[in-house]
Amino acid sequence: MSISHAPPNSPEPDISGISKYEDPARGRSTLTVPDLQPVVPASSRSLHIPRWLRRTAGPILLLALWQLLSATGVLTADVLASPGRIAQVSWDLISDGSLPSAMGTSLQRVALGLLFGTLTGTGLALVSGLFRIGEDLVDAPVQMLRTVPFVGLIPLFIIWFGIGEAPKIAIITLGVTFPLYLNVYAGIRGVDAQLIEAGESLGLSRWGLVRHVVLPGALPGALTGLRYSLGIAWLALVFAEQVNADAGIGFLMVQARDFLRTDVIVVCLIVYAFLGLLADFIVRSLERLLLQWRPTFTGR
Repeated sequence: MSISHAPPNSPEPDISGISKYEDPARGRSTLTVPDLQPVVPASSRSLHIPRWLRRTAGPILLLALWQLLSATGVLTADVLASPGRIAQVSWDLISDGSLPSAMGTSLQRVALGLLFGTLTGTGLALVSGLFRIGEDLVDAPVQMLRTVPFVGLIPLFIIWFGIGEAPKIAIITLGVTFPLYLNVYAGIRGVDAQLIEAGESLGLSRWGLVRHVVLPGALPGALTGLRYSLGIAWLALVFAEQVNADAGIGFLMVQARDFLRTDVIVVCLIVYAFLGLLADFIVRSLERLLLQWRPTFTGR
């Protein structure tokens, strides 16, 4: 008796899926096994919807609901302007140059505050994370200052730096420094001790360990801190541009508040959101570029 695949016109298999076939040429019976079919998960057989369509479905539905409520009078213009009105106001602000000029001023403030905050936070984290004496001297004061709301320091910054650009940049710098410090410090102290021992066994010097083991190990935490710091930077900018500003997106919002222009306020908020989303996209692109060596779970 041998096993072969069922020839044409062979009998139907029984309950077990195997049937007996009489082979006249060989003069003996042969067990026929049906061809096996690959098992396809139910999720793979379902309708595949592109990911970009799934990600945009929620905002589109929310926008449609907003327009519907505005058209039916549930949302009045003095409470919240309609999407169509906001689109028209956006075009008007772009056409007369008000919005591009305000965006340029705000981006400059965020860039300077982010630069100073990154240098300060990263420098303090390196001193505190790499050296025990640095941790003893730096970590406790930083933790105490971190618990003080940076927005509450605005009056003090005005006294120290006046009402020009300096207090605005100082507020953003302070908001950026602490999240970056915490994440870089945690990344340095979170490096596996076995990697340090392996580097020492290979003859790496202290600087070699820092360069080839500690800093690459701390890079994921540093980039996470940078993403978080960017969000805080835009939040700090909103408060900073309320301090006697004569230019910037916050200045447009203050003017719109005085004249009860909810359409201009919403336009400014949308600009804040898109600038923050763009900055986050840039950092995530850096993560994919710099962390190619680290495979991660991407969801299912």
